[in-house]
Amino acid sequence: MTKCFFVSDLHGDVDRYEKLFDLAMLERPKAIFLGGDILLSGISSTDSAHRDFVAKFLIEEFKILRKKLADEYPQIFMILGNDDGRFEEAAIQKASNRGLWNYIHDRRTNLGEYPIYGYSYVPPTPFHLKDWERYDVSRSVNPGCVPLEEGHRSIQLPDDDIMSATIKEDLEQIAGEDNLEKAVFLFHAPPHRTKLDYVASGGEMGEEHVGSIAIRNFIEARQPMMTLHGHVHESARLSGAWRDSIGRTICLSGAHDGPELALVRFHIEQPDQATRELV
Repeated sequence: MTKCFFVSDLHGDVDRYEKLFDLAMLERPKAIFLGGDILLSGISSTDSAHRDFVAKFLIEEFKILRKKLADEYPQIFMILGNDDGRFEEAAIQKASNRGLWNYIHDRRTNLGEYPIYGYSYVPPTPFHLKDWERYDVSRSVNPGCVPLEEGHRSIQLPDDDIMSATIKEDLEQIAGEDNLEKAVFLFHAPPHRTKLDYVASGGEMGEEHVGSIAIRNFIEARQPMMTLHGHVHESARLSGAWRDSIGRTICLSGAHDGPELALVRFHIEQPDQATRELV
């Protein structure tokens, strides 16, 4: 059995990372999935603290873990999230090229016989950092959210990439005609209208769904074996659930709005038996 850990939205919290490393040493998982928003919050490309976190903490601590575990070092699958400045992507990719982890945004790799796909983008949010935001199925923006062209970025992208690209089209390109029966998708955004995308709206309904319509439509149509999500911290508290299903697909969230590390454990051969512990 292939034991896996899944965590998301650690936001550079050293205590959470130390708990993750300690548990990895104790339990020796075969793989660890990091679902985005893994760096410090409050991104600024001129703030050396963010670069120091990647270079002096994240990379160094994973190197230490690799040295300690040696042949038992797990495969690390990583994406960034909407709170992670994209100016750090080059350093993340460089460490991936050296085998420290697998940076898998917008690409496919494998865990044994299981295809693993990664995708970082989320639909437009109320936040102003737009490095990892895309229009969802069209150029519509929910009330209270900031259009992509009105936000800011830590790196520049072509205007066409900002205004024309959609999550829907991206997913079609990533998956192509692949057989997804055994596929795992590491998303940052949750699918729309599930137990994983509730937020407190403050309106008459009190709560609303903010997940990706494109991701939900993709799951409904293609039915991957399992999808992993984060992004909406309070959803498990509001809905009472950190897992859901869409057809045959098992959908799990690693997001959490408390101080603890939310650790999802699963065997890739039995995704329906996944558990979550607040550590």
